[in-house]
Amino acid sequence: MKRSALAGIIGAVLVITAPAVFAADKTKSEEAFDRLASLTGEWKGEAFGVPTTLIYTLTANGSALMEQCRPEKGPEMITMFTVDGDHLIATHYCSAKNQPQMTTSTIADARKPLAFSLVRVTGLKSPDDFHNTGLTVIQDDNDHLTQEWSYQDKGKTRKNVFHFTRVWPRAS
Repeated sequence: MKRSALAGIIGAVLVITAPAVFAADKTKSEEAFDRLASLTGEWKGEAFGVPTTLIYTLTANGSALMEQCRPEKGPEMITMFTVDGDHLIATHYCSAKNQPQMTTSTIADARKPLAFSLVRVTGLKSPDDFHNTGLTVIQDDNDHLTQEWSYQDKGKTRKNVFHFTRVWPRAS
């Protein structure tokens, strides 16, 4: 009887402490993805002067974060974020009908803004056509998000900055 009680206590301790042990084993890129995944929910802001909603959803058994960008006027766009080894990948399904694939450099600090740079673009008809070349995701705090998108159009490089506020679920 004593042996089974001891086994029960040891089992309970393992169940309670196992999540902490496994969390400690996460890579910096997995920690950065978890931070990005904390965006799950609905955000409001403006893009190009148009009221815009961002909806973040975890999918694929928690291995991908989908961002739906829904401007009040204009077509919806989707960006998928995933972990790939020691960095993150963002694939943007653009209303310009191309798909820039961007990656971070090796993640050294999961708390810093995530800067994605262009690796390749699919669906591009001409190198002069509009396409995104980078994205920096800045989590200002739990309820405020800044996105800096760089792009090329007709050989010129430019940048747009968008600010969003969490609508649901409120983090603060």
